[in-house]
Amino acid sequence: MGSLTERLGLPTDREPRLLVTGAHPDDAEIGAGATIARLVSERPGIEVTWLVLAAADARRADEARASAERLLASTGRFSVDVRAMRDGFLPFIGEAPKDALIEHAATDPDVIIGPRLDDAHQDHRLLAELMRQVFRRGTILEYEVPKWDGDLGTASLYVPLTREQVASKVEHLLSSFPSQRDRSWFSEETFRAILRLRGIECHAADGYAEAFVCRKLVV
Repeated sequence: MGSLTERLGLPTDREPRLLVTGAHPDDAEIGAGATIARLVSERPGIEVTWLVLAAADARRADEARASAERLLASTGRFSVDVRAMRDGFLPFIGEAPKDALIEHAATDPDVIIGPRLDDAHQDHRLLAELMRQVFRRGTILEYEVPKWDGDLGTASLYVPLTREQVASKVEHLLSSFPSQRDRSWFSEETFRAILRLRGIECHAADGYAEAFVCRKLVV
């Protein structure tokens, strides 16, 4: 596999800047955990800002921080911002979600990773809408989160994964978010299944991939 940072057109004269956003703890890891790990591996000096909005539950907030810190451990240039907004109510709580994004706009990220505009979950969808309002320069990659709503759609950008990267992602999810283990969908089978399906779509060498929607890419 070629360099992901080169294919995304990230700067070569300085370290890239990455903003990872999630409405909830584990969203970004489910949708883009392996891609993030690959970017960090390729560019150990990458600057990463990690933002989670709806983590009012203290246990979930601790999981969010620990997961991000573990995933980004190989780069010393990251910050983790976990907010205590109410899960399921982001569209109804006023300006706080947008303010949180605006606070990080000064980092001027080259890539913003967050949920899809057509995500059926209201929290995810609002965050996707706000990303496009606040960030007008960086490339936005919209990840997918499998769920009851059955909202998986067509992807436009694929990141092929090796079997080792898949195993690492699944292990990270299952070990980092014990509070979710009793949920029927939070399982190794779910995570491997979506990666396998996307791998088929892009003819990935090892048969697995993470998939995104990229609505605008400047090359």
